Amino acid sequence: MDHWSESEGKRVHDPIFQPRISQNCRQPVEEFCRERSKGAAVTRFERCTWVPGPIIVGAGPSGLAVAACLKEKGVDSLILERSNCIASLWQLKTYDRLSLHLPRQFCELPLMPFPADYPIYPSKEKFVAYLEKYAARFGICPSYNHAVVCAEYDEKLLLWRVRSQLTGKMEEEVEHISRWLVVATGENAEVVQPEIDGLKEFKGTVVHTSAYKTGRAFAGKRVLVVGCGNSGMEVCLDLCDHNAQPHIVVRDTVSDFLLLLLSLLF
Repeated sequence: MDHWSESEGKRVHDPIFQPRISQNCRQPVEEFCRERSKGAAVTRFERCTWVPGPIIVGAGPSGLAVAACLKEKGVDSLILERSNCIASLWQLKTYDRLSLHLPRQFCELPLMPFPADYPIYPSKEKFVAYLEKYAARFGICPSYNHAVVCAEYDEKLLLWRVRSQLTGKMEEEVEHISRWLVVATGENAEVVQPEIDGLKEFKGTVVHTSAYKTGRAFAGKRVLVVGCGNSGMEVCLDLCDHNAQPHIVVRDTVSDFLLLLLSLLF
């Protein structure tokens, strides 16, 4: 069944929706801008494009999975990715020793299992290789270096208006128009670093885990790790492996299980 044609067929007699669907979306968008601005200068976009399928923000595992499932149903989509690669958080903002924290069967994407020779906990290199093969198998080609700066639902046009900028080219803005929007940016897309009294005056090195790669540079040094989540515990282990002297600070009460792990580390 052609699910896309079925969806289109249900819109044939829609008196509101049908006149607004046009390959040239610039005119209705600019007319709306004029009405909203009430005489102010009309917002101009470098380029305005109509996207017949859903817009997906983010080319990580979730975004790729949505795109693949849609393609299996005959529905194309547009993926906007702010970095220059898929799974940018995995490739650019993780430490070297990272591997999946759950067994592989709980982390595989729809329609394509992990290779049979993969270990139970694949390394990040193996996981990224799997994602790249996944994208290739389903013909997924994200639009890289497109950072989404605004997404709003246009109540008049009954459409999503998603603005993106080319990375490093703030003046080159594109507006994408679609009926559907999928946000797949993940829960760790942005760095969260709380304000700590005296941190700015601290003379030593301060590193967020998104910028931490290996403990090699900390050999023989005392290191304070704040937090005992997955990242905090793994960073502590990595520091120990590189002959550093880590200490860990935890905000809440530590469970007996974590105490056991800490005793094994130290």
